[in-house]
Amino acid sequence: MGEFTWNFIVGHVNYWLVIVLMMTGLYIVVDKGNFVKKIVGLNIFQTSVFMLYISIGKVSGGTAPIFPTDMKIDPDVVYSNPLPHVLILTAIVVGIATTSLGLALIVRIREEFGTIEEDEILKIEREMAFEETRLHGETMGGRA
Repeated sequence: MGEFTWNFIVGHVNYWLVIVLMMTGLYIVVDKGNFVKKIVGLNIFQTSVFMLYISIGKVSGGTAPIFPTDMKIDPDVVYSNPLPHVLILTAIVVGIATTSLGLALIVRIREEFGTIEEDEILKIEREMAFEETRLHGETMGGRA
């Protein structure tokens, strides 16, 4: 394995940023109880994945993969791979749809429970389940 030098660190700064963003997004999703904050953390995580794929698709000295109109292709020309960029465009659309669906669900949760904090919702659901068991316990097969 090569040396871990300053040139290596600076030369791979995009990957270091990917790691920082990915860990930040993961921490927010796991640690925070607010559902809007979880959506923001998920978006930060998605952005880090986008950056990773775009970084992988970059070829040093590569040009856009557009063939000449006369189809006389120079074999010495290096082309960048367009597939990662196309996949990221699709992933961005899916990410926007996921975010909008998540925010719509958060609105419905807020309407139903009056809060968007995970701990408070779990407490409310436990109280609802206890009340349901108390009222209809024998009918549902439980104890009254």
